[in-house]
Amino acid sequence: MADSPASPPNLQIWKRLTGLAGKAGLRDDWYLISLGAAIGAVAAFGAIGFKKLLDVTTDGTFSLMRDLPLWLLPVLPMVGALVTAILIFFLAPEARGHGVPEVIDSVYRRGGVLRKRAALLKALTSITTIGSGGSAGTEGPIVMIGSAIGSGIAQFLRIDREQVPTLLGCGAAAGIASVFNAPIAGVFFCLEILLRDFSLKTFTPIVVASVISTATTQAVLGRNEALFAVTGELAEYKFTIGELPSYLILGLICGLVAVGFIRMLDRVETVTARLKMHEIAKPVVGALAMGVLGIGYVLVSRTQGLDASIPNFFGNGYETIDALLEPSTFNPAAASDDGLVANELRTGQMVSTTLLMLSLLLVCKGVATALTLGSGGSGGVFAPSLFLGAAAGGLFGQALSMVGLLPEGGSPAAYALVGMAAVVAGTSHAPLTAILILFELTRDVYVLLPIMLAAVLATVVAQLVMSDSIYSYKLTRRGVSFGTRADLTMLRRLTARDIQAIPHVEVRPADPVSRLFELRDIYRIVDFVVIDSDNQYVGLVTAQDLRMVLIEREAIPYLLVAELVRSDLPTIEPDEPLDSVLRKFSDTDVSSLAMVGPPVGKPHGNAMVYGLVTRGRLMRRYQQALAER
Repeated sequence: MADSPASPPNLQIWKRLTGLAGKAGLRDDWYLISLGAAIGAVAAFGAIGFKKLLDVTTDGTFSLMRDLPLWLLPVLPMVGALVTAILIFFLAPEARGHGVPEVIDSVYRRGGVLRKRAALLKALTSITTIGSGGSAGTEGPIVMIGSAIGSGIAQFLRIDREQVPTLLGCGAAAGIASVFNAPIAGVFFCLEILLRDFSLKTFTPIVVASVISTATTQAVLGRNEALFAVTGELAEYKFTIGELPSYLILGLICGLVAVGFIRMLDRVETVTARLKMHEIAKPVVGALAMGVLGIGYVLVSRTQGLDASIPNFFGNGYETIDALLEPSTFNPAAASDDGLVANELRTGQMVSTTLLMLSLLLVCKGVATALTLGSGGSGGVFAPSLFLGAAAGGLFGQALSMVGLLPEGGSPAAYALVGMAAVVAGTSHAPLTAILILFELTRDVYVLLPIMLAAVLATVVAQLVMSDSIYSYKLTRRGVSFGTRADLTMLRRLTARDIQAIPHVEVRPADPVSRLFELRDIYRIVDFVVIDSDNQYVGLVTAQDLRMVLIEREAIPYLLVAELVRSDLPTIEPDEPLDSVLRKFSDTDVSSLAMVGPPVGKPHGNAMVYGLVTRGRLMRRYQQALAER
């Protein structure tokens, strides 16, 4: 743990506890497990409060929508989008979108540090977005809320930078476990998507946090129910070998659906960024477009004999997913004379399982989510992925039923269930998380085999078509690299400060080049830092530049440093992770880069040069870390 000249009371107490634990013979990382338990309990209460407030807001909005004329359908989503846009624009820009990429970015580039205000605003903006009818899910805000709790506790107790991401992961796993009542999935969501670190030192506190969070939630709410509990006929469904080709095809289809969803979201974000209008107006325009889409969906539904007033793709869509997992929804015996199968939901929505309506539901949900999040709304993408999977699987299963390819006792609802896991796996590129979370969300053991098969196939297809997942494509554009190897994780936990920089020699742009050769002979160095009259960094003159000058020796007396300085080379920040430093070296042809940052103790002061970081010293520090590990 980091020490400071003036130890605050919280740090003094923590050091005493650590000392007592050492005397008691506890391991050095005992405190991670203890803090994991505390974070799990706190995150559980945060998740419960968030979910309760979201449910109240959603119920009130849908109640109002049922009483409004159809042409006013976009109004409430637009009001919610306006409130969301104002909060994001003035208070927390990072609350925009689906949130998980921001948490990953904080792990990889900021040592796991998250602003508490950003997490609070993410919760509020998600409530105003989803609660007003916007198409998004809850996992984004709850991951940010839990992560902020873990990060905040780590910062308060001055935990070592290396351990902060683990505590952030404890909060994220606890949040997922609480909201979805899925402790195992919470653990693997964190390990497979956020941290990409399966070491035992990381795994243990995250498991503890997830378990404590789930137990706390169940105790407070007084129930232990699966979010999409499978009952009745589907609970007795058993996979047969004859259905293997069907589930293989479903996995292929869901992989393509996942890629289409990612690209659609990306496209809307790109188009929105290019729109020449105020940032506050963009989410409102997205909500208007979603509302118009909703009016069209309702009108088509009414031509099919449904007395619909609210589109199924508004909100998180949990009730529609529940209906698609019910075999009776697809039961032809319950159909009217024209073949229509429909169930009315508590929200006043109607679910139809004709091929037309299922196809329309699939397309509209993808477009609505892209409009909501891509235009600047706030929420998650996990619930929309579940919805798309249920719609795609139900559509495929219904098509099989119509041509007589479903086995006796089979139901399109089983394909809807498997499709949920497959699309989640395809969008996240995390099949293990998808398999486990679908099992915990439904607690149906009989469909595990087809879920595993379809999820893995969907992941392979999605990765072949698109290398980035729905969580990584934005970060890849920012230059954040991804990997799963332990050495990459180690590089992300070390910073440029961990490398002993070489003392630098400063020159001015107006100095003659001949002076560089004199300094080279005196100090035995070949790379020079160039600063201006205000002592601000300008660039580097490298060994390669000097070698080029030696080819034309007769020109040396007439050259100035300003003619050789390279201002296009990247600089290194003292707190920059070593994987980022390594990437900068790989993108350049130099052996040294300048470490530039604000003076110690003056975060807002003018930047100063700390020294030169070389490739050799970077690799030596990496080899040392490997030996220590």
